[in-house]
Amino acid sequence: MKKRYMIGGAIIVAFLIVGGLSFLNSSIEYATLGKAEESGKRVQVTGTWVEDMSTHYDTENNRFTFFMRDEDNRIARVELTGAKPNNFDIATSVVAKGRFEDGVFKANEVLTKCPSKYEGNPDGEHPEGIQQTSF
Repeated sequence: MKKRYMIGGAIIVAFLIVGGLSFLNSSIEYATLGKAEESGKRVQVTGTWVEDMSTHYDTENNRFTFFMRDEDNRIARVELTGAKPNNFDIATSVVAKGRFEDGVFKANEVLTKCPSKYEGNPDGEHPEGIQQTSF
């Protein structure tokens, strides 16, 4: 019976090690474009799409290219492996996951945050003209 406990304990330890390593590999820290370029590691960068700079989708290589401005006001070229994200044109912010290579941020995933129709207007009026009451 003692042998069973040892085998069970070894299996539990193995699962804990595999789970811990999976968690460490899946966690990606947020960084600015400058810190991302310095580190060379895979990071998430939050910013906005620079609308007055060009965007391009290369159908042959399945790459979408755009320019992004981060919170430090730094602009970098971003190359996404894949198609242009849905709602990209109306996004209020963009999160790119990837790493810098040769002065270009190579992203394998880009998330967009779009304006919500449920957020209040700055002038305090409801979008459909419904009068709001406070409690």
